[in-house]
Amino acid sequence: MKIKIIPLILLTVGLVFSCKKETKKESNVNSEKKEITKDSITTEKKYGDLKVLNFEELKPYLTKEDNKTHVVNFWATWCKPCVEELPAFEKIHRENKANNVEVLLVSLDFPNEIESHLIPFIKNNGLEPEVIMLDDPDQNKWINGVDKSWSGAIPATIIYNKNKRTFFERSFTYDELTQELQQFIN
Repeated sequence: MKIKIIPLILLTVGLVFSCKKETKKESNVNSEKKEITKDSITTEKKYGDLKVLNFEELKPYLTKEDNKTHVVNFWATWCKPCVEELPAFEKIHRENKANNVEVLLVSLDFPNEIESHLIPFIKNNGLEPEVIMLDDPDQNKWINGVDKSWSGAIPATIIYNKNKRTFFERSFTYDELTQELQQFIN
């Protein structure tokens, strides 16, 4: 009797565990299929309103040929001069909507700190301009793609419209930023 019960118990235990593994395996296969389909279309990820883009996906934001003046600021939460100048960009954003000015804040924060640092920072500081995070490991390509003179240091800002483009590798006060912007909207 003992000999017959042990194989039966082993067979039952084996079936129970193999069924659980199979179910788990099947759900992983389904989620992988969704991810592959999504990745084949775009690598863009969203965290609420925050878009996470690679450089190819960001490029259209840097080359719009519409009737607006665009102010694009590259910054990070860990960069003290970047954080200190953000109120100037906020104020420019609020005060110049009627002048057809669009402000975009491009975060260069670490991808693994999106939920722990970047999103709370955006919420706690009530940032109104659109914030996009650039997540692209090929820094040599995208730094030169933004501007050939850029060393990669932040803060960095582009002000452009369909007629003119200027790149700045420095921080701004509100008055300095307003002065530069006036050259585009007058």
